[in-house]
Amino acid sequence: MQSLSPTALAEEVKFSAQRIFSLISADLAEVEVEFERQARSNIQVIAYIGNYLRASGGKRVRPALTILSNYAVGGHGARYNSIRMATVMEFLHTATLVHDDIIDNAATRRNRPTINNQYGNQTAVLMGDWLYMSAFETSLTERSLPVLDILTAVTRKMTEGELLQLTLLGRTDITEDQYLEVLQRKTAFLFSACCEVGALLGGASEPQRLALRDYGMNLGTAFQLIDDLLDFTGSGERLGKAAGVDLLEGKLTLPLIYLMQSGDSAARELVLTVVAEGAYNTVSRANLIEAVERTGAIKRAKARADEYAAAARDCLNILPNSEYSESLRSIPSYVIERES
Repeated sequence: MQSLSPTALAEEVKFSAQRIFSLISADLAEVEVEFERQARSNIQVIAYIGNYLRASGGKRVRPALTILSNYAVGGHGARYNSIRMATVMEFLHTATLVHDDIIDNAATRRNRPTINNQYGNQTAVLMGDWLYMSAFETSLTERSLPVLDILTAVTRKMTEGELLQLTLLGRTDITEDQYLEVLQRKTAFLFSACCEVGALLGGASEPQRLALRDYGMNLGTAFQLIDDLLDFTGSGERLGKAAGVDLLEGKLTLPLIYLMQSGDSAARELVLTVVAEGAYNTVSRANLIEAVERTGAIKRAKARADEYAAAARDCLNILPNSEYSESLRSIPSYVIERES
């Protein structure tokens, strides 16, 4: 089979993303309505910030996974309980972003000022807490102990991931396993929960539920691996936030872990210098990108993401053929080839 040029591949992925999301566009529109409903409050500042966060947009990948997983096992993703729980997953994701931005002292996200930048850390902390509690309050209406078990477990995992990451900040000797443990707790477990909850609401068999749970874990891992790669290769304008900041915050992502293992002492020294200075002064970001490319670290990290994407697709073999299962099968390619 003839391979596609980078331009053709980007166009194909763009088309695939449009096809995936257009398939459930009406459902995602209902998620937006439900987000607005769940974010209402008679406390004016909460109502305003909730609307600000909703209007900030985002890819809505997590609600899409919940709805598609529901349809893929023969459920009805347009039912209100499916829309409601898809919105809960977006609330949990949004809460983590609000708290992450406080921890990282981030000024922008999705090309807009962060809540902590606009209102200060105290308001941002409380707003993140409010989003978490609202998500759980809404999920209680489902009256499903399995769903609640999944949500409590994923919330604990995400918090553990943040705490674990804090213990590793500034360390240049972290291993790939340590990095992946943080990544999966912070990101992949929520992807997994979205797919598993969607499967449960759709009446999945036990093997189907477990397969979608594993699909989400592999997909979420690939998603964050690419996110970390884009911190090197992307621009701030495309990413909607500052680029190249992970290392400035003392976070070694997989390309840099591979670089540190490469045996290239000059390249290693570049990383040590940036970590020590906390800025691209002596060493520019361009210098670092050149070193990561020279040592093959970016190519190696991309190959690792490809492995997780392939594993995600393999998990779907148990599902009946449908446009929804095919959409789930297309998402890993979209995740791998995205530019923001």
